[in-house]
Amino acid sequence: MNQDRYQLGLDKLMEYTLTDNKEIATHLKISEALEDIAPDVAKYIIEFAYGEIYSRKGLTNKQRALVTISSLVTQGTEPQLELHINTGLTAGLTEEEIVESITHLIPYTGFPRVLNALTVAKKVFAIRHEDKH
Repeated sequence: MNQDRYQLGLDKLMEYTLTDNKEIATHLKISEALEDIAPDVAKYIIEFAYGEIYSRKGLTNKQRALVTISSLVTQGTEPQLELHINTGLTAGLTEEEIVESITHLIPYTGFPRVLNALTVAKKVFAIRHEDKH
């Protein structure tokens, strides 16, 4: 394991991660849940995705989060979408920006995936609002 790349990735990952609410999905929780069957997955997420891709210059954390959310909506991957809507909010996206971006995808991915994504967004927003009370 490249310790410098791992630390760079972990630092970047933490910019997107809230850890004080147990209901909010995080990459750290995913890594812990898979540690017994796929311990290297956490390393790949941290070193490659965050250490090499998310750490590149040219986009802000908010822009990267929005691109990721859009991609996941088009793929129909709701569990990962929940995680990345959370990371997007942590990166500074507003609920309105997320909803508008998802809605914008109707002509490109269709109503079923957009409706599913909006349902996920609604769930995430509710959890985040509970956390504020």
